[in-house]
Amino acid sequence: MSDTTERPAEKPAERPYILHMFTATPQMSPFDVNMAADAGYQIIVPYCNVDAGMVANLTQDAIFSRGPKGVARTGIFIGGRDVMLAADMLDTARKAMVPPFEVSVFADPSGAYTTAAALVALAERHLGKAYGMELGGKRVLILGGTGAVGRVAAAMAASLGADVSIGSHTDQARAVRVSDDLNQRFGIVTKGVGTATPAELRAVLGEAEIVLATAIAGVQVVTREDLEHARRLLIAADVNAVPPEGIAGVNVMNDGKPIEGVPTTGGAIGIGALAIGNVKYQVEHRLFTRMRTGGKPVYLSFPQAFDEARAVAAGLG
Repeated sequence: MSDTTERPAEKPAERPYILHMFTATPQMSPFDVNMAADAGYQIIVPYCNVDAGMVANLTQDAIFSRGPKGVARTGIFIGGRDVMLAADMLDTARKAMVPPFEVSVFADPSGAYTTAAALVALAERHLGKAYGMELGGKRVLILGGTGAVGRVAAAMAASLGADVSIGSHTDQARAVRVSDDLNQRFGIVTKGVGTATPAELRAVLGEAEIVLATAIAGVQVVTREDLEHARRLLIAADVNAVPPEGIAGVNVMNDGKPIEGVPTTGGAIGIGALAIGNVKYQVEHRLFTRMRTGGKPVYLSFPQAFDEARAVAAGLG
């Protein structure tokens, strides 16, 4: 006897959330892959050694294959190590869209956008909380400022009206080149300074009110002896989580703790790598989630990362 019982029609399976991850480097960062998965992406595909000329074709391959409902569940992430190249790749991807075939794109090369956003947002928060001051007009020195995080932090601080000096432990010429490039690209004003010798470093430390250390991990860029010259210092923040401390006296756990040995009348406070990392993590998670759940395509670069970091910092109390 045949079974003639009618069965309810099966609902079509929901389309999975797919994230295409482009990087100019030989591998995608496992950190970013984990963050994307934790934000709800179900299929994550890295594309390595991607140059700028490949981005438009890859983007259009991603948008035309799924239909309007599918593109709503599709995203593109741009990683790598070059912060300017990542910004250009995001712009290329955006121009390759053909609405309604359009997906969200998020750039965060080496985590530089979200890390710099967390760094500057926390400096701004503590400046207001401890001193009742704004970042605009303050003298900001960025040590290791020619690297990825330093460049983005410089652009963010300068956009708020800070007087930004970009320091290079290699030579002043390199710092000037980086400063000129940032100024031209973003319409801001920064300057390059040399910090290769103790005398050079101590001279610029003596004028700085805020010091942001963004040098490579495991290198101390400011010693106790150097700090004795920081006569105007209000805040010192350090993204280095690997011993020794990037700035002497600024422990990775610090989040507004006074720094010993600073010759200012009111003292100075430190912000360590774990406090910065906590905000960075929240920012990256929020931006990945915004891509996936926002309902319409978004393009997320360092301005959006900074807005998100300021919101996270404000909620810290």
